[in-house]
This record gives sequence, structure tokens and C-alpha cells, in this order.
Amino acid sequence: MFQSIQELLIKSLEIYNQINKRKGQIAVLIDPDKCANKYKLFELLKRAKFANIDFLFVGGSTVSQHDFTEAVEFIKKNSSIPLVIFPGASHQISNDADALLYLSLISGRNPDFLIGHHVQSAQEVFEMDVEVIPTAYILIDGGSASSVAYVSQTTPIPSDHHSIIMNTAKAGILQGKQLIYLDAGSGAKYPVPSEVISRLQELNQPVIVGGGIRTREVIEELHDSGANVIVIGNQLEENIDFLLEIQDFIKTNVTN
Repeated sequence: MFQSIQELLIKSLEIYNQINKRKGQIAVLIDPDKCANKYKLFELLKRAKFANIDFLFVGGSTVSQHDFTEAVEFIKKNSSIPLVIFPGASHQISNDADALLYLSLISGRNPDFLIGHHVQSAQEVFEMDVEVIPTAYILIDGGSASSVAYVSQTTPIPSDHHSIIMNTAKAGILQGKQLIYLDAGSGAKYPVPSEVISRLQELNQPVIVGGGIRTREVIEELHDSGANVIVIGNQLEENIDFLLEIQDFIKTNVTN
């Protein structure tokens, strides 16, 4: 068991340091709700490895504990890519993961997602041997109703309200959050604007961005704007061959 909160948070910074070290890294988001076909999941993991994907994010808004645990165990058994939990609820935690994004939905005012789920999982997380990364989670309007907005009963920030986005991110940093995660939501029509990512660079804090990213051109824009990690989800569920474009982007744009 950990002796203190400080020990829990600094015991390992491996994943945080990897996120922070460069721009334009790619994470594949895997929703355990959609992992019933293990052959398809295995194929995704194999191609993600071939494409040199940086991270696998695992989680979802409506995932059961059984499906979450089963998916994490399968992924760890069949992939060496760092596995980072992107939790949608307090039960989405696992000692098999490499890191846990300890999300606080600071763009909303629902206490369950600000602190409630954290209280429910705190004792278990405190005793786990997993890197915990406090993360400011900010929903941005992507032009469609996302599942996370529906489940959390929160309203995304309009994408053109840059000052509200900036002040929300600043509040998260002042609360001690180590990452800023901007999410337009699963199936978003539009991604988070690159201008927003550019403005966040003045805060000197690592930025993760996801939702509505369907083309290499958008990935390029987000990379050039300073996003540390770009998260791809729905597009790969619809077209796994998009990993070939991602692979080419990694080859031609990213240097270690």
C-alpha cells in the first residue's frame, strides 16, 4: 500500500513523461463495449503495433465492469503498446494498465463527474500499482450530441468560445491537473479547432485532443498546433485501413 498521496502521484512518471516529450503522438481509443469480436480487436492491435501507435486508450461512457476488465486483460496479453485507462466511471480501473487518466470533467457542473466517481474509486486506486495522472477533462461542442455529454448530463463548451475554454483549462491547472484533455466526443461532426490547441500552448501544459478526427489533414493541423497526443476512435471502427495514413504521418512528421 502507498504511504502517501505524494508517493502515489510521483512513484512513476513514465507515461506522463512520454506524453510530455513531444507533439503529434497518436493514441487509439478502444471502447470495450465494441470488443465482443476478439478477432477484430486482435487485428486492430496488430495493425496498431505495425503503425507505431504511441498509446492505447481504453474506456467508454457505458461500459460494464466485466467488459472493461475482459478488454484490458485481452489487450495487455496481445499488445506491448502502453495501455492508458480513459475511464467513463469509477469501476473502469485496472491494475493491468500502465497508467490511469484520473479525469475530472471540469467543463461541466455535475458533481458525480467532478469528484463523485473519484471518491468511489479512491481507495482502490490508492492501493493500485498504476501511474495516476490527474487530468482536466474538457468537453468541446463537436456539432453532435456525444455519449459522454448525455451520460454525464453536461453541456459542452462551444468551440468558438476560446476565452471560456482557456479559463477552464487554467482553473484545472490551478487545481493541480497535469494534463489538459479536450474532447469533441465520440462521433463528433467537427474536431476541436486547431486554433484552440494553439492558444493552449501558452499554458505550457501537455494537451490531449480527441473526437471527430477523420482525416490525415486534421491530424497534421493538430500536430502543428501543438497537441501532444491525438486520439483516434470512431474512424478506425469504421475504416481500420486509416491506420495506414496514420503510419505514414508518423513516418514523415514525427521524430523521437
